Amino acid sequence: MSAFPRFRRARPDSKALPAPADGAMREDLDEEEGPGARMSFLEHLDELRRRIVAAAVAIGVGCVVSFAFIGRIYDFVMRPLAEMLPKGSKLIIVEPTEGFVLYLKIALLSGIILASPFVLWQVWLFVAPGLYARERRLVVPFVIFGTVGVVVGAAFSHYLLFPLTWRFLASFSGEYTMFSPRIETTFGLYAKMMLGVAAVFQMPTAVYFLARLGIVTARVLVRQFKYAVLIIFIVAAVITPSGDPMTQTLFAVPMVVLYLISIAVAWIFGKRRAADEAA
Repeated sequence: MSAFPRFRRARPDSKALPAPADGAMREDLDEEEGPGARMSFLEHLDELRRRIVAAAVAIGVGCVVSFAFIGRIYDFVMRPLAEMLPKGSKLIIVEPTEGFVLYLKIALLSGIILASPFVLWQVWLFVAPGLYARERRLVVPFVIFGTVGVVVGAAFSHYLLFPLTWRFLASFSGEYTMFSPRIETTFGLYAKMMLGVAAVFQMPTAVYFLARLGIVTARVLVRQFKYAVLIIFIVAAVITPSGDPMTQTLFAVPMVVLYLISIAVAWIFGKRRAADEAA
């Protein structure tokens, strides 16, 4: 048995069922809970280690695949940045190895995005043993919605959020200064924003999963909206790579929109859940 007590969520029909025999009850629990209910603390740590290793291997494979097309990916990332620089400015390289390291970092970022479906699947495999049998069937929508969130978040950062931030920062070039940023610092800002936005775009997926488990509802999310907005702006101020208020606002506004989408997701699920339980 597990070293820690497990608190089971009550099923709607639990009062209507007769008390089963000991053998039948153990068989039902095995089918509902899965092996996770009997895992010790050390077994949980070993399971976490295996999932992390599998996710790291997947990211490594994604990096190798990305490096095979590094020329196209490099042009896709760097060309828009160079075109938005003031006339006469260029991205500069200071260290001798900085250009090669930049290629590796671009391949790593692309590899993370390519491996995101497998990484999400590993996250699910770590959580799934503690779920009921019917809840483990949510793996397909979890992986699909999570992957869509990563792709849409990365695209949103590349095509909208980062260009707006880049133009704002480049606007401070004037008569006495020239905006010629270091290429490593520039890509560091680009990568942090892309990964941050991709993580933020997982909000509807997380709410969908929690709503399907009956942990959150649309009514609760609506009631906590004003507190959520406050927390969103605080989080935006913390995770924003640059400290300017404009970038923080550009981070916070999509998060508020995603929170509203999450309310709609929870509301749609709540209607469907109520109908299923009534049936």
